[in-house]
Amino acid sequence: MNQVKDVQPIRSKELIEDMKWSLKKWCGERDYILFLLGINTGLRVGDLLKIKVKDIRRKKRIVILEGKTKKPRTISLANIYDELQAYIKTLDSEWLFPSRKGDKPITPTQAYRQLNKAASMVDIDEGIGTHTMRKTFGYWFYKQTKDVAQLQTILNHSHPQITLTYIGITEEEIEDSLSTFVL
Repeated sequence: MNQVKDVQPIRSKELIEDMKWSLKKWCGERDYILFLLGINTGLRVGDLLKIKVKDIRRKKRIVILEGKTKKPRTISLANIYDELQAYIKTLDSEWLFPSRKGDKPITPTQAYRQLNKAASMVDIDEGIGTHTMRKTFGYWFYKQTKDVAQLQTILNHSHPQITLTYIGITEEEIEDSLSTFVL
């Protein structure tokens, strides 16, 4: 894991569904919910793993103080509320993503392993890491809204180009959108 992998967003809805299925089947509900929360919020894995059950119980919005930027960020949970609430009813831990070893959350390394295990089971063999969730959120948010300024704010990036590069909007995709742009 020491070599830096070029982690990519998942650019196909079908592959996202494959990952969800694989996580449920081969890894378990905890890892599925981690992925679901990651791709729907764009939080970094370190911030996801710090979430406690009490932070989200019966809540459709939460405010998280991001670890890297130390900035508060409001997160909407409305679109995945029912699944989150059903999941936390099954937990016997204060942590949303409890480790099987002691009373603490899983580590980013364990999250990485589980994501890669699920990806390999459905033949996604490149560019999967913990940042895949954040990048997938960013990619699909941009695809749906085309609002790079808002996404830049959500991801706490300093420049729109950093955001576009981060989510893998390539020159080819930019050319595609320019070819249909008319004033």
